[in-house]
Amino acid sequence: MANIGERLKLLRKEKGLKQVEMAEQFSQSLRAYQYYEAGSRHPEYDHLLALADFFDVSLDYLVGRSETRERQP
Repeated sequence: MANIGERLKLLRKEKGLKQVEMAEQFSQSLRAYQYYEAGSRHPEYDHLLALADFFDVSLDYLVGRSETRERQP
């Protein structure tokens, strides 16, 4: 299964966004976002939720625990 960094990169590219645009979207430094994609650091809980909402995917999918993107009601 993919890890969170791989998922973030995949989802970002699917939306046609650059890393700097993601950093700006979430009020983070570019380096902080790059660490997430590289897997050197992990977002805090509130950032994880915001990222999952932004990409409209389940939290389990985002962190690599599931291959199902859809969020369950």
